[in-house]
Amino acid sequence: MSEPIQLLSSNPKTNYLAHKAEIDAAVARVLESGWYILGKEVAAFESEFAAHVGARFAIGVGSGTEAIHLALRSCGIGKGDEVITVSHTAVATVAAIELCGATPVLVDIDLSTYTMDPHQLELAITRQTRAVIPVHLYGHPADMESIVSIAEHHKLWVIEDCAQSHGAVYKGRMTGTWGHLAAFSFYPTKNLGAIGDGGMVVASDAALAERVRLLREYGWRQRYISDIPGLNSRLDELQAAILRVKLRYLAEETLKRQLLAGIYDKMLSAASLILPRRAPGATHVYHQYVVRSKYRDSLKEFLRERGIGTLIHYPVPVHLQPAYINRLRTIGHLRKAEKAANEVLSLPLYPEMSEEQVSTVANAILLFTPDS
Repeated sequence: MSEPIQLLSSNPKTNYLAHKAEIDAAVARVLESGWYILGKEVAAFESEFAAHVGARFAIGVGSGTEAIHLALRSCGIGKGDEVITVSHTAVATVAAIELCGATPVLVDIDLSTYTMDPHQLELAITRQTRAVIPVHLYGHPADMESIVSIAEHHKLWVIEDCAQSHGAVYKGRMTGTWGHLAAFSFYPTKNLGAIGDGGMVVASDAALAERVRLLREYGWRQRYISDIPGLNSRLDELQAAILRVKLRYLAEETLKRQLLAGIYDKMLSAASLILPRRAPGATHVYHQYVVRSKYRDSLKEFLRERGIGTLIHYPVPVHLQPAYINRLRTIGHLRKAEKAANEVLSLPLYPEMSEEQVSTVANAILLFTPDS
């Protein structure tokens, strides 16, 4: 009989408890202020987050999906345009492309980093291509130097999907500062997570930033007067206040993630697993600690029986999901994306885990054999 799950793959409640007094005070401050939408807290968080990333502007929006959608809209991308991204990603990336009426074009990944293969990007470009969305998956940056070079040659917009890469660095620059725009998610399990939904668009071009600001609230410069067609996608004051607290601890918590990942690296070096790899010049922030195994499903069940929770990010590539079969353009057979989906497993990792808990997971894995 299986043990009840004692160790979750991620546990956002522990992050709240780690900062409970400050978060509760921030929430009380907002409630007592009487101002709950696009007020001082959002403005302050936007300024603080832009400074953290190293960008000029940050615009708070309703979710990470909406951040991508509004970034695309701000670039004028819509019906008849193609946007290239990867199939091995959260479906939100592709959903956001379709929200603005564009056609997603999916390419394969580099299996060593699970991010976009720049060679496949080059092959996918057509006369209809307007933008590329590299995804910094699991906390590891995509090869932005190559991707930006290709995009510049073909005059494409570059919008970074940074939903999983808060604080990650590539060749001395934070993710979020390589493209024309970048989209961040503050879903509760993210490295910087709200207690609810939230997102941010980051930009260094004033005109693009202003267009995102207009789009997120009906196209208003003056209240109730729409200068351009927009929508409602606003980060609220409560979430902004909570995120301001958590942002102060992000660098410290990233170091803890890296410490715990190092323990996994050391203890699992002899296991029959493919461990996370770090490309030269890249800093991994371990939104997920993802291993690969041909016996993934058996290993997942083995750990579940011992009270250890794991997750699969992601079990089916977007191009094979029921909603998207025969509806998207793909380049080649995307065999690497399909291989990753069949083999990846996310082990428990979050800043509040102890080194002993990581060792417990690793020791359990070392006991696993395919016929366990």
